[in-house]
Amino acid sequence: METGPIHTVKSLNVDIPKHRLTVITGVSGSGKTTLVLESLVPALEAICYGKRMPEHIRTIKAEGIHQVKLIDATPIGVNVRSTVATYANVHDELRKIYGKTAGAKLLGYKAGDFSYNTGSLRCPVCDGTGMISLDVQFLPDVDIPCPECRGSRYGKQAKLIHYTNKDGEERSLPELMNMDVNTAVHYCRHMKSVRPKLEILRDLGLGYLTLGEETPSLSGGEAQRLKLASEMGRKQADSVFVFDEPTIGLHPKDVETLLKVFATLIDNGATVIVIEHDLDVIRSADYLIDMGPEGGEDGGRIVACGSQEDIRNCEESITGKFI
Repeated sequence: METGPIHTVKSLNVDIPKHRLTVITGVSGSGKTTLVLESLVPALEAICYGKRMPEHIRTIKAEGIHQVKLIDATPIGVNVRSTVATYANVHDELRKIYGKTAGAKLLGYKAGDFSYNTGSLRCPVCDGTGMISLDVQFLPDVDIPCPECRGSRYGKQAKLIHYTNKDGEERSLPELMNMDVNTAVHYCRHMKSVRPKLEILRDLGLGYLTLGEETPSLSGGEAQRLKLASEMGRKQADSVFVFDEPTIGLHPKDVETLLKVFATLIDNGATVIVIEHDLDVIRSADYLIDMGPEGGEDGGRIVACGSQEDIRNCEESITGKFI
């Protein structure tokens, strides 16, 4: 990609290897965000989706790339009915399974009745949100768990319908939605349409989340990994994944999980590009592009690129002194 000057970033000419982990480094204000989020991503979107090419992009060649996906830490939706299970497409499969049980047929219920949004089995008091809002005089409204369903989102009839797995374990859907992912993987181990999706959530380090947890309440790191759930386990040779400082707020153990996620994406053929300060991520890169050398007017150019040794051997690179 070749760009003209923009903001404090000078004209750039950059090559990024496909099917590798490329990390963009540099001090704050050195031009990382401008290079990736204001130049590379919009230029790839112009190629892939027919959007307008930014004026400062002179040329870009990305043969074989048909998708670009920005995985950031912004919250997932504002819909209180959006849960870990609905977002990961687990809830739809479970509704179908419970809709086919003998108990559901006996009572005349189908898969659609188990929906939080419109189903007849949702809690009539909170309308399937699991929460009610109290109007407190002179103060903002206070949300509390629904006293009728105790946050399960389902009415009493839903608790009468049970699924029995091959080991004789019996659970209602409200009980299952109250399980964490790790526990649900075990209970659903014979459900071919559900187990792989749950295993992906577990492998993303989200095994402690309950299936019924609201997605708007997730942390940035959790939201980021949940967004990846639908991308895992399929070929990604034509895809570029871009992460903007994904380790912010993460424990070193979570960073380790994130690096495994990057490795899985690359094993599936993806190209992964990460803006990052974290040294563990930087040391795991196949290719580094170091911006700088300083921030603002004293930065805005590519100081060095290549292997970690190339960056270390560049006297001008501040990043090289730390790796």
